[in-house]
Amino acid sequence: MSSLFAFAFGLGSRNTNGDLLDCYFPAPKLAGPDQDQLAELLTSALPAPEQSIEPSAAAAIIERSPEGAFDGQTLALLESDRPLVAVNLAQDGPIEGTAAAYLKLHLLSHRLALPNTLNLDGIFGHLPNVVWTTDGPLDPADFSAAVTQARLQGRHLEVSGVDKFTKMTNYVMPSGVRIADSSRVRLGAYLGEGTTVMHEGFLNFNAGAIGPNMVEGRISQGVILGANSDLGGSSSTMGTLSGGGEIKITVGENCLIGANAGTGIPLGDRCTIEAGLYITAGTPITLLDETGTEVKRTKARELAGGNDLLFIRNSMNGRIECRSNSRAIELNAMLHAN
Repeated sequence: MSSLFAFAFGLGSRNTNGDLLDCYFPAPKLAGPDQDQLAELLTSALPAPEQSIEPSAAAAIIERSPEGAFDGQTLALLESDRPLVAVNLAQDGPIEGTAAAYLKLHLLSHRLALPNTLNLDGIFGHLPNVVWTTDGPLDPADFSAAVTQARLQGRHLEVSGVDKFTKMTNYVMPSGVRIADSSRVRLGAYLGEGTTVMHEGFLNFNAGAIGPNMVEGRISQGVILGANSDLGGSSSTMGTLSGGGEIKITVGENCLIGANAGTGIPLGDRCTIEAGLYITAGTPITLLDETGTEVKRTKARELAGGNDLLFIRNSMNGRIECRSNSRAIELNAMLHAN
């Protein structure tokens, strides 16, 4: 077991055909656990009446799978509507099953791995589309029967979405964070200590705010927001899921992206983009020195990753200018007193 890349016991939901819809892993682990840890992990995943697992029994359960590991596969250990499952990943390879996909999303949201450090190849093909309801996840094909059954019981089945991903807070509750609207933070997002996500803030899977941060804008898949940085209302960061983009966008520490602004280039530390200004790689930029004199004209891609940059639009001639950023932003300490 010590050679495993990641391991977890969890509870899964299945459709009427027995196909796995989701998995909840209360205590995922990187690297293989020892026998005592196996018992602890198994106990954390079981319902209260069954919480009495000896280390030897836990090890015996794992031995039921060949060589103690199914790469990317699930092992049903109890027969029930919420079966206990185990996922053993021998290495961080492409995702080969639904349970493996959920394990890696849990690793991110549990702060056990940073965005862009896990192999997520194949994740979309192994995450089924699910109807997320107040009765839990449902297969779209089973939805009509579930609605009928709920109404016969005098209940109203509420649907929060139909998607491959769901709310992070239905599975993981990171310490020291505030989330005004939990539907806007997907499972697989990384929220560091001291992060505040306001009502219009959004974090995709494999995206992160290192913390502390104020997030009132969009952090797209693969984007990391550095400590003490602020995304203003309705601002955005360009992801790589569409359009064929390959560059991973990062925002450094002590940065500010103003309201309705955005970036399609990586930013270093202490950078500011004024409200309403969206910088992309091909945006023409006029560089100014400390006296306001033009130094040269270039494209924004040439400034990618630079520190102490202030991007503004000249209100007189409309050109986009960049000059040295004289001071770093400061987050409101009261807003981060979680």
